[in-house]
Amino acid sequence: MLQVKQELLAALSQALDTLSPGAGDKAAFESPKVAAHGDFAITAAMQLAKPLKLNPRQLGEQLREALLAAPAYQQWVQDIDIAGPGFINIRLKPAAKQQIVREVLSAKEQFGFQPSTGHKVLVEFVSANPTGPLHVGHGRQAALGDAICNLLASQGQDVYREFYYNDAGVQINTLANSTQLRAKGFKPGDDCWPTDPDNPASKAFYNGDYIQDIANDFLAKKTVHADDRQFTASGDVNDLDSIRQFAVAYLRHEQDLDLKAFDVKFDNYYLESSLYSSGKVADAVSRLQAAGKTYEQDGALWLKSTDYGDDKDRVMRKTDGTFTYFVPDVAYHITKWERGFGKVVNIQGTDHHGTIARVRAGLQAAHVGIPQGYPDYVLHTMVRVVRGGEEVKISKRAGSYVTLRDLIEWTSKDAVRFFLLSRKPDTEYTFDVDLAVQKNNDNPVYYVQYAHARICSVLLKAAGHSDAALDALKQSGRAALQQHLAGIAAQLQTVDLSPLDSPAAQALMLQLSKYPAMLSAAAQDFAPHDVTFYLRELAASYHSYYDAERILVDDEAIKQARLALVAATAQVLHNGLAVLGVSAPTSM
Repeated sequence: MLQVKQELLAALSQALDTLSPGAGDKAAFESPKVAAHGDFAITAAMQLAKPLKLNPRQLGEQLREALLAAPAYQQWVQDIDIAGPGFINIRLKPAAKQQIVREVLSAKEQFGFQPSTGHKVLVEFVSANPTGPLHVGHGRQAALGDAICNLLASQGQDVYREFYYNDAGVQINTLANSTQLRAKGFKPGDDCWPTDPDNPASKAFYNGDYIQDIANDFLAKKTVHADDRQFTASGDVNDLDSIRQFAVAYLRHEQDLDLKAFDVKFDNYYLESSLYSSGKVADAVSRLQAAGKTYEQDGALWLKSTDYGDDKDRVMRKTDGTFTYFVPDVAYHITKWERGFGKVVNIQGTDHHGTIARVRAGLQAAHVGIPQGYPDYVLHTMVRVVRGGEEVKISKRAGSYVTLRDLIEWTSKDAVRFFLLSRKPDTEYTFDVDLAVQKNNDNPVYYVQYAHARICSVLLKAAGHSDAALDALKQSGRAALQQHLAGIAAQLQTVDLSPLDSPAAQALMLQLSKYPAMLSAAAQDFAPHDVTFYLRELAASYHSYYDAERILVDDEAIKQARLALVAATAQVLHNGLAVLGVSAPTSM
């Protein structure tokens, strides 16, 4: 059907050019607001009526006549109606819709994918400082970042995943001091345990049980391995530098375990400290000064960020000689540009909203050729967790928040990913633990996965396996079962699809045909939630089809055609779930 749509669009473009030279670029199809009106809608007649000084309905009639004469429309279109002031509604022949089944079964996992563009894009996400376990907010960011990477890759982008974190600074010093006190035998609540002098009710040090775990392993002189570092503890409670390095490596290892449980991988870990040690921060400041975009005032160095749309100028270097946090951000993004990433996407919490204008201002002021609007940002809100009807706010492991690992252990990796991606990133979200473990249609991830598993069961039953043979096949492993199902689907690529002419079958095929455009739009808008919406709609279409028509009928031609349709549906469900990082089970 994708090829059919391209042929119809080409004919529409030619017809528009005939009516008004140069109007061919307005060739586009929309989805009718009411499904019964047709499969495609054209609004070009209303757009062109005014410049051509014609009645839009009359122009629509002219366009309709031109389209009816086009070979592509004669081959694939059943009828063309004019509605209202000039809407053109197109209803396709069943044969046109049936093409999508063959296209899906032929493309398999690549259905909806675009060829390589050669463009590099860096997506930075999670970027949690190693001061504690990953919390649910980090989980939302991990799910978003990974899914956005998958979306961009599906559209031919060369995607690079990066994790940026601070391995020095105030928070790391607090981590080291907290661990040292634990190693010396003290604990939160003791008189010596520091509090924030500006807020005595708030503990300045980290209080979670994980700090004691770090201290115990430090005293045992253990060696910890993380994806980007390893370190052996000295065991000396007075060796604060060793404690600091061990604690960072320990928590980086813990974060790696969290990310592994969530099935998220990175191509690179970038250290904020390296921006200072390599001189990149100093170089960025020098560039801004040389460009005349800074000034001294009240003992501080300021950036003229108002020259680039910021609401006020920003301090770069404070009176104590230290840089404000956006300065290394500017230096870091210059390195991204210099590494050849013409497109960069940052996934961050909404608390980073204030940094966008100043970072972009710094990049423009540095005059290194970076375009305006670089980088792109996707900001997300935090997540509330509800269990047993009550909000869960703390974790024994972390001491003050629910961790990502808690959520995965309470539910599953699939549920956490699907749920955290099911709303727009900037929308407040409440994660209902009880809903995530339910096995019914109220649970959206179960609803979609069950549709896939249901189809797999039909395909295996159609293959004529006995119950014993099916049990043996399932016990042979998931990979073997998936390979067997792929073989069944491959045999359906060439079946006669003409029996797929019922309203239920055509509705399901039309839903399948929407997948590539949805995928492209979701990648363009950094909107993986669109994929979750689509999958739920596709699952609903399949369940409706299954209820309307029996698949394993006696008539072999009808059975084969219906099996091809549901096999294509399973493939698209699988592909969409894969974009989200969610599995497509063959049984449930």
